[in-house]
Amino acid sequence: MASTSSPRTGCPSELARGMGFRRFTVVCALAVLAVYALLILSLFYFFDGAAILTALASKRVLFSIQLSLVAATIAAGLALAVSVPAAYALSRYEFRGRQAVDAILEFPLIVSPAALGAIILIFFSNPVGTWVQEHVLQFVFAFAGIVLAQFIAVLGVAVRFMKSAFDQVPRRYEMVARALGASPSRAFFTISLPLARRGLLASGVLTWAKALGEFGATIMVAGTMAMRTETLPIAIYMRLSTADIKGTVALILVLLTLGLSALYVAKFLFRDRRARA
Repeated sequence: MASTSSPRTGCPSELARGMGFRRFTVVCALAVLAVYALLILSLFYFFDGAAILTALASKRVLFSIQLSLVAATIAAGLALAVSVPAAYALSRYEFRGRQAVDAILEFPLIVSPAALGAIILIFFSNPVGTWVQEHVLQFVFAFAGIVLAQFIAVLGVAVRFMKSAFDQVPRRYEMVARALGASPSRAFFTISLPLARRGLLASGVLTWAKALGEFGATIMVAGTMAMRTETLPIAIYMRLSTADIKGTVALILVLLTLGLSALYVAKFLFRDRRARA
């Protein structure tokens, strides 16, 4: 009669090494939390409830908040309109130039936001850009410039987020739909898009949050004109430039509240998506 053997367990030294590595990785993860938590908590040293109320009652601050919300929503919407089909192409098809497209997505990350804004300004200084400004739409020092700067800053990230969402949808579902006679566009709208819906929504929220906090390219293209092109991040910069620390903290907390709320929504969508998978 064959004897059954119990599963092999590692020797004490191997278990100790495994536990030591686990502790090291967990400590690194908690260190990341500690760095950002320390920075956020440091804001409360200058916290002043009255300053927040004063800021929220200011027409200039309310305009900056409204401008930021509207511009970020338009920029994110435009980015999603381009990034969804682009991400699908990168996720599903092999085509000439695919590697170049995939590489250029990192362009806004490797170029500093200020340099990205300078590049946009330089474009509008050449004959083509000048013609666009004179005959199509004014971008420099205008609301359209805010939207354009945010759009360019978030487009690559949006495509990357969307591609990850499509990558997690099994291709076999589309292949079955195609075998049953569905066209590529019908398979996309009836199979891929619904299955990737929550991932796409979460990616859209993160894209919006990144657009909301965009500063460097925006200030280069649109300037700092109060009640015209002063977004919330620019308002923070202007308060800090006048050494108004309490006012700066108040506006930072407003921006943090908006950004963290968007992050919570995105995490909820990702979590629910994993639970359904």
